Amino acid sequence: GTNLQAIIKAIKDGTIQNAEIVRVVSNRAAAKGLLRAKEADIPTLYHNLRKFGEQNPQNQDNPDLLRQDYDKKLADLVLEDQPNIVVAAGFMHVLSPAFLDPLAKAGIPAINLHPALPGQFNGINAISRAHHAFVQGSITKTGLVVHYMIAEVDAGEPLVIKELNIQPGETLEQLEQRMHSLEWLAIVEGVQLAIKNLPAGSTSTTTFT
Repeated sequence: GTNLQAIIKAIKDGTIQNAEIVRVVSNRAAAKGLLRAKEADIPTLYHNLRKFGEQNPQNQDNPDLLRQDYDKKLADLVLEDQPNIVVAAGFMHVLSPAFLDPLAKAGIPAINLHPALPGQFNGINAISRAHHAFVQGSITKTGLVVHYMIAEVDAGEPLVIKELNIQPGETLEQLEQRMHSLEWLAIVEGVQLAIKNLPAGSTSTTTFT
């Protein structure tokens, strides 16, 4: 929820201009982003895969089909708000073409923050994997990327790239804290650039958390 909070603050103080968050969506009921959104009077939506499966039992025996239906429904829900951008700011499910294709057809870009440099440590646990690689002597720095989302996980055209040197003796917890501070800057910059790249007259932002 802290990346979402960084966006909320940046819109409120004018760092991000001509934008509003039209909805915050989460697949976890206890996500702090939902609470942060409610505190900021931003509409929210809880869309959970297990709950969706219970409500749509026809594909419960086929996880791949169930996931496609879930992602398609998620796209339908997002499109109802008619956003100009979708921002994945901590949404931990990998979003498939069943979600991305309807957005692309509607001309709505989706951006994502991944806490690793492009091409390094794609997927989950990127910070801990980078720290382990540093301890093993394989790398001296890590970083993060804000990128346009495509079907390939944590790939896509970069908007923002930030590097961070790992300090000798630095613990994983210390690295995580420094990375999170860098994320708050990068996600705001990424949203700013994505808005700048929009056609004239586009002013709203949907944020995932």
